[in-house]
Amino acid sequence: MSRIVPYLGYGTPERLLVLARAVRGSGPRTPGPSDSAWRNALNMLRRLRPDPIPRARVRAAVGATSFDLAADEEGFVRAWVALPTPLRAGGLVPITFALLDAVDEAPSAPIVQATGESLVPHHEAELGVISDIDDTIIQSHVTDFVRAARTVLLGNARTRLPFPGVAAFYRALGGGGTAGNPIFFVSSSPWNLHDVIAEFMTLQGIPAGPLLLRDWDLGLSLVKRSGHHGHKGAQVREILAAYPTLPFILIGDSGEQDPEIYREVVRDHPDRILAVYIRDVTPDPARDAAIGALVEEVHKAGSTLILAEHTLAAAQHAAAQGWIEASALEEVEGDRASDEGRAPGKVATPG
Repeated sequence: MSRIVPYLGYGTPERLLVLARAVRGSGPRTPGPSDSAWRNALNMLRRLRPDPIPRARVRAAVGATSFDLAADEEGFVRAWVALPTPLRAGGLVPITFALLDAVDEAPSAPIVQATGESLVPHHEAELGVISDIDDTIIQSHVTDFVRAARTVLLGNARTRLPFPGVAAFYRALGGGGTAGNPIFFVSSSPWNLHDVIAEFMTLQGIPAGPLLLRDWDLGLSLVKRSGHHGHKGAQVREILAAYPTLPFILIGDSGEQDPEIYREVVRDHPDRILAVYIRDVTPDPARDAAIGALVEEVHKAGSTLILAEHTLAAAQHAAAQGWIEASALEEVEGDRASDEGRAPGKVATPG
């Protein structure tokens, strides 16, 4: 059975980034809160070993306009399409996908279709947010291979843990909806985990936004995370180029290369980056000293880098600058207490 997996893209009233994947098979089953580690592992292996349709021909339709696109060797469709008539307003733009060469389907079978969306920020958006995912909003332990592999293989969206307070903080920053400030999530996690991450964010109340992930297999890529710097830097720059008049806040963690990547972005776009928030997940004096040097470089380039152990510290800085309402700090603290199990309200998770 062939199918198209649509991903949330982004764009402007004049052009949209279209994202999808053509694959065979029914895919992993929807996880439940009582799924065993064995069930989670089987589900994850289905995700990590998909059956893509190489070079599939896909038609993407936006309203009455259609675009014939070609997938790559792994079945991924990624293309900027120019709209003949600019959109009148921002919001979520529906995109209908149709697979034009589902060769494994019976001749009488209906056309394989799916509906996706692209986010067009509202013209009144005051800023944008670009955020990492692993060890920034989700506790992933990516600096420890064994813990990271165990977390990915044996868990699901209901067993992954957020960093306390992130949902309320991101909501305060504006969210990724039709009228708020857009949030973009850029990560070197594989596209195979897209459904897990998206469901996790929904369960935890984190605002939706494009999840811009990367194509890699389990193997050595999970150990080396090769290409992380290039992938994330390229994605961030593409977002900045799409919205040349919009200032941005960058959010990441100290575990990998986020501070170094964002330092380069600030250097190249000194007037575009309002602040860089880095979650301190590496209690290593040498790493703290290295980031301290980056703080000075970012400051000289015209921005601010905040190294914080807790979400509330970043939220307090954002409130002081007027980027979020001061009243949101109470919600961030309440959300943090709920995530830490000190107050009710969140989806039940272990830990």
